[in-house]
Amino acid sequence: MVKRKFVLFLLSAAAFFASDVQGGRQAVDCVNPLIGTPFAGFEDGLEGGGTMPCVNAPFAMTNFVPQTCQNRIGRMPYVYEDDKIIGFLATHQPTVWMGDYGYVSVMPQIGDLEVQQDRRALSFSHENEQSSPYRYSVEMQKAGKVIKGEIAAASRCALFRFTFPRSDKSHLVIQAINAEKDKPFKGYVNISPDKKEIVGYNPDQKCSHLVRTLKNFKGWFVIQFDKPFETYGTWTEGQINEGSAEERGSCMGAYITFPTSEKEQVNARIATSFISLEQARQNLENEVPHWNFDKLSQSTRKLWQDNLSRIEVGGVSEEQKEIFYTAMFHTMLFPREFSEYGRYYSAFDDKIHKGVSYNDFSLWDTFRAVHPLFHFIQPERVNPMIQSLVQMYEQGGWIPKWPNPTYTNIMIGTHADSVIADAYIKGFRSYDVHKAYQAIRKNAFQPPDCDTKRGWGDREEIPHYEARGGSSYYNSLGYVPFDRTQESVSRTVEFSYGDFCAAQMAGELGKNDEYRRLMRRSSNYKNLYNPETGFLAPRLFNGEWAGHPNWGFTEGSPWTYRFGAMHDIEGMIEMMGGDEKFAALLTKNFEDGHYRHDNEPGHHYIYLFNYCGKPWKTQQLVRKHTSEENYRNVPLGINGNDDCGQMSAWYIFSVMGFYPVSPGTDHFTFGAPQFPRFKLHLTHNGRPKTFEIIARNLSDENKYVRSITLDGKTINKPYITYSQIMNSRRLVFEMTDSHGYKNR
Repeated sequence: MVKRKFVLFLLSAAAFFASDVQGGRQAVDCVNPLIGTPFAGFEDGLEGGGTMPCVNAPFAMTNFVPQTCQNRIGRMPYVYEDDKIIGFLATHQPTVWMGDYGYVSVMPQIGDLEVQQDRRALSFSHENEQSSPYRYSVEMQKAGKVIKGEIAAASRCALFRFTFPRSDKSHLVIQAINAEKDKPFKGYVNISPDKKEIVGYNPDQKCSHLVRTLKNFKGWFVIQFDKPFETYGTWTEGQINEGSAEERGSCMGAYITFPTSEKEQVNARIATSFISLEQARQNLENEVPHWNFDKLSQSTRKLWQDNLSRIEVGGVSEEQKEIFYTAMFHTMLFPREFSEYGRYYSAFDDKIHKGVSYNDFSLWDTFRAVHPLFHFIQPERVNPMIQSLVQMYEQGGWIPKWPNPTYTNIMIGTHADSVIADAYIKGFRSYDVHKAYQAIRKNAFQPPDCDTKRGWGDREEIPHYEARGGSSYYNSLGYVPFDRTQESVSRTVEFSYGDFCAAQMAGELGKNDEYRRLMRRSSNYKNLYNPETGFLAPRLFNGEWAGHPNWGFTEGSPWTYRFGAMHDIEGMIEMMGGDEKFAALLTKNFEDGHYRHDNEPGHHYIYLFNYCGKPWKTQQLVRKHTSEENYRNVPLGINGNDDCGQMSAWYIFSVMGFYPVSPGTDHFTFGAPQFPRFKLHLTHNGRPKTFEIIARNLSDENKYVRSITLDGKTINKPYITYSQIMNSRRLVFEMTDSHGYKNR
């Protein structure tokens, strides 16, 4: 009888998942790339999502996007509040606080030729805009006439399709570069009417002022047209040079002019490369060897569907699906592919190499949940991503903190330590393991050049690369002193966590002395605990407390880092006086409004109640913070900058019912699932397998967990391990309306 009931349950669950897929839209149809695109935040003073409605394959080298404003640090190239289009852009800007590099744009026009961004802009309405991961279209207006622009794309190449009205003077304007006037970058463009082609390069790097200029860096491009043209020219600083076929400059481009009939379509096939013009042509041959817009769109659609369907959701509304799969979409954009069919340009030694490469790692953000999520839904990319970090170390001397595409000195801590150790602990080891450990060991034990002579301010323009700025003091005093290094308290906490991660790898590699040394140092955050205030506080070089307790923090306050030692939760609990006192302080953190979901440092705080005997508070807060309070199915739909997928990855884990509180271990701490059913399509030991998550009796009232079973066996711990997930089939949460569940 028991066996028969179990079989019936399996058939029922399978039927439900099947009906979800067959009866509704596919996962890719549920993605809304406009979510997160407004500049405005949920409230005054909060950031927008910092996303853009890009069209490309997953983890594409180049994002193709409608451009509404100048691509610059502090503003994405597409902002939802804007009402004009200035170009269709091949961009490499990963997020709002980082810079673009090697970009190029194409803009349609009719009538008198205008080349400058503000003068060539065409108005549009969101009512006449359609956006998906594989296709974008918009209708633009000029003097009562409509020009339609469309994008289909692969990873490095795209097709832009423009539908013109009847006009004797239709144009396509190419902006090859728009560098700041105080920078030395000069781009190049060349027009070949006989080939119906424009080629060139753009060496601009918007973040170059932070460390160094790469002499050999170029964003190469090839743009081919299916429409003959006899009239053409170049332009520079707004000056039009009719008939000119070649131009160099820092703000310049090219144009072509031709007559069009009503609703005539003109296609532009565009290829990008960081290696060479010849490689750009090869990329085009590999990815878009045809002029079939719909064919390209459908092939990219299939890529997205294959990747998004690695998690199936069941028993949810269409709105919940759209929020969930848009979040998945956002986690599959970065880090970006940087290699081009067996070769790559390295922004760390300014040379071309053989191999695979990724870039634009937002490590301070994404170590928390994005990279742990990849272990489940992108396992084939994990080893190449780790190898890419190792290559950066080999070629530049350090693993970067936030490459864009080279060192930038942005943010603090060395969170590649976490990404590498976490992957290693979970069995991902197809890279140079010993060199990977060597790299994170260097972070831990070797201070950067001129360490004691600099304050290491964020985005400080310096010739020396910052790894763990201030670690000379940390390694000797056991903390970073406020009067010697900026953001000292946050640095101390994050260096302690980095030591913990390095220790895990050292222990596994049999380096026992280093393991013990690093583990001792992983408690250094306690050296800044002020028992009189109950907070971590800034300390001076002489050991005294600094004059103001709010000094020394990164993107937050003393509350933001009070529970920041994610690697030593038991140590924090003991330090703060035991379970009840810790729980009371944690409760105050939420009830008094100190928790900021719109920024990353506290993303694990909701789950800390599991460790002090109050799991129902975690379950309450998961329901609260996965709701429309932070995630909505509208353009203004992400509460805070998505930061290359971290906000989205937090949501995905949290609605599934578990979260990686401390990457670098194999533990995932339980919360409470928010959807009735999930089916994860995983790969284990080279073979496909499924892992189901079932939330029985889930409802608006039943937000608490009564019991948890894994393959029928009760779990009485507050966590599940990566190994358990990969070696099991079904995780079942019994939900209830009261909080009687004990997890230890």
